[in-house]
Amino acid sequence: MKKLFKVALVVVCMVSMGNFAKAQSKIGYINTNELIPVMPEYKTVTAQVDAYRKTFVDVLQGLGNELQTKSADYQAKQATMTDAQRTAKQAELNDINKRATDYQNNAQQQVAQKGEELMKPLLDKAKTAITQVAKEKGYTYVIDTSSTTLIVAPTTDDLLPAVKAKLGIAATATPAAGK
Repeated sequence: MKKLFKVALVVVCMVSMGNFAKAQSKIGYINTNELIPVMPEYKTVTAQVDAYRKTFVDVLQGLGNELQTKSADYQAKQATMTDAQRTAKQAELNDINKRATDYQNNAQQQVAQKGEELMKPLLDKAKTAITQVAKEKGYTYVIDTSSTTLIVAPTTDDLLPAVKAKLGIAATATPAAGK
């Protein structure tokens, strides 16, 4: 009876230890700021965003040139203008400046929105690959070190090389210069 009790106790302990081992979480990390720029689609997305941005830059340069020309004209003729003419010209210059500022703010918002829109499929693809690698390698948690700062943490595994391999990116690939 005592032997049966000891055997049962050993079995219960082994099962408990097995469940404890299964309960252990495997944690990995990846820096998506290193992954995204080396993905092949990244160059296409950044080129599209840059082209979209350029359409706004051209208009802003036109407004800047108009403001500069009219300002120079105002400076040259200011001494011979009446007070009413000066006030009207200053109002016109202020209006052009306000339009340029408003246009620039609107352009920045639209470019940021377009960038997010174009980048979403790329981010989704990266997330899918990270999820697949984590599942294949048995990771319970993956931390993105580009957006989280850890002061003290246990040693974990960097998933960047495995995710690059999953996406067919050379292990030595580096982000494009200037991006």
